[in-house]
Amino acid sequence: MLSRSVARAAARGSAMPMPAIRSYRTIPGPMACANARPQAQKKSITPQQTRASSEHAIANPTLAGIEKRWETMPPQEQADLWMQLRDRMKVDWHQMTVQEKKAAYWIAFGPHGPRATPPKGEGFKIFIKVTQLTLVSIAVFYAIHLFAKPQPKTMSKEWQEASNEYALREKINPIYGISSEGYEGQGFVQSPPAEKS
Repeated sequence: MLSRSVARAAARGSAMPMPAIRSYRTIPGPMACANARPQAQKKSITPQQTRASSEHAIANPTLAGIEKRWETMPPQEQADLWMQLRDRMKVDWHQMTVQEKKAAYWIAFGPHGPRATPPKGEGFKIFIKVTQLTLVSIAVFYAIHLFAKPQPKTMSKEWQEASNEYALREKINPIYGISSEGYEGQGFVQSPPAEKS
């Protein structure tokens, strides 16, 4: 049932005209032509050539010391070597050399790029920098408080005790607050006594 409906849909799809696809390529200006580099002619690679290249082992000097050379290789060389190894991995792995297997594993999972191990002493440098920034933030905090205006008069203990008396007199928050039955908290008091000036 499903195969018949799929066959019908495929037949209908091939009979229907395809809408034109609009291209958004820009027309290069005269400066683009002046600055363009000549591109090398790309050769078309046939499947027989790909199969032939994957059947032959990669030369040992190419793979020798890949762990040490990988980071310094130009990106194009890295890509070419990875493509050669990828093609070699398409054949039976028993036909690959041990060096090819090691190189393929190291390139795929080795400690390079984002998986590189951090340099020695990086943890200590981070600790020192975090300590410095913490000390700077503490210094800025105290500098701001040194030059700040005095606290408002509402932040004195006396004012807050007067706020408690007002709340009791007006029965503010009688369910669980200061006016509730059996309340044992401090109410609005949170500051030390006002400084005598």
